[in-house]
Amino acid sequence: MTAATTPLKPGEALAARRTPEQLKALRLLFWRQVLTSLWAPLTLVGLVFIPYLFLIEYVPSSASWAKPLMQYFALAMFLGWVGLILWRAASPRERMLRKLRTEARELHLEAQRIFQHFPSKVSAQASERITEQSLRVEEASLAGDVLRLEKEVKALDALHEEHLGPYRKQSGWDTFSGFAKALTVALLIRTIFIEPYRIPSGSMLPTLEIGDQVFVNKFIYGVRIPFINKVPFQIVRPPARGDVIVFNNPLMPDKDFIKRVVGIPGDRVEIFRQVIHINGVPQPRTLVSRDFVVHNQTGSQWADETLVLYNEDLGGVVHAALDDPYRSTDDVDRGPFIVPEGQVFVMGDNRDNSSDSRVGFGVTGEPAYVPYGYIKGKAMVVWVTFGYDGLFSSLFGGTGLRVDRFFEPVR
Repeated sequence: MTAATTPLKPGEALAARRTPEQLKALRLLFWRQVLTSLWAPLTLVGLVFIPYLFLIEYVPSSASWAKPLMQYFALAMFLGWVGLILWRAASPRERMLRKLRTEARELHLEAQRIFQHFPSKVSAQASERITEQSLRVEEASLAGDVLRLEKEVKALDALHEEHLGPYRKQSGWDTFSGFAKALTVALLIRTIFIEPYRIPSGSMLPTLEIGDQVFVNKFIYGVRIPFINKVPFQIVRPPARGDVIVFNNPLMPDKDFIKRVVGIPGDRVEIFRQVIHINGVPQPRTLVSRDFVVHNQTGSQWADETLVLYNEDLGGVVHAALDDPYRSTDDVDRGPFIVPEGQVFVMGDNRDNSSDSRVGFGVTGEPAYVPYGYIKGKAMVVWVTFGYDGLFSSLFGGTGLRVDRFFEPVR
């Protein structure tokens, strides 16, 4: 087949025959389909969530107004999603139109793929027939005529079967390559940018509650190579005092922990009567409440605990910390701990209920530190919580959806 008789791809042929009015109508229909998709509310929340993450991370004071705005926006998107479902349930015509328009789009993409992979296998006459029928499908779609659109889509499918039949089934390589690309993107995101983590215990109460799902910033400290636990180079900065980090337990590498960085390389950390001293300087803390109630969990059972709540200033990072008022003072003085180069000393905010650097992460009972290569990233924000109380908790033994925790910054 010569270049002069090589058929145009369906997309090119259709574009050449559409009038400006048709192009405008198709664009409007495209955006209508996109914005009324059930994926649209979720996508919009995701698009707004990305700048929200940067805002609360680099302008911490903005959380006071950005968090409620983000919550209201997410609520509006949820109500919109419910509205879309109800609209579709009440409108069989709309459901059928969306189904037929989706089928038409899939047929168009199929023709594009076949013409791209087998350009010399389809005759000019077959290409012309497919293009003409595709135009009729577009006209019926723009008119919103369900019966006509159903008829034209069936006719287009029949033409594909007649002229493109041998090439319609995707090859094993096409299927594999599509899956491999999606998997690569997902792994790249989890390895370099962001990863979810669920809070399994009460060691970080009240900062993080059991059932909180947090997003971890994997980019800030540098790209970590899994399995060999190495960070070839830093990207933004090393871990700092006050950061809440997720890491592989260096003594039990198959388990992930989340704690707060208290000491950085070269620091001398000591604890006297629950007050942290760094390089001989006591870190200020202010009493907030002597009867602060938290909700801890043993197995599937929730239990209330009354603890002492402080606001602690750890090198300029102000955060909540809990003490057990019945803990013997003989157990709370520890140190000194000299933090080695390339490692950090970590503690839980629930000071008397945390397996951390003071006790070898509950494995050895001896001091232990977290090498940089074991750190997965910095906790940024709570994106959803299935914890104590909340929606539907009466049905699930006290565990419910905590909408008040949505988009809570991790401080």
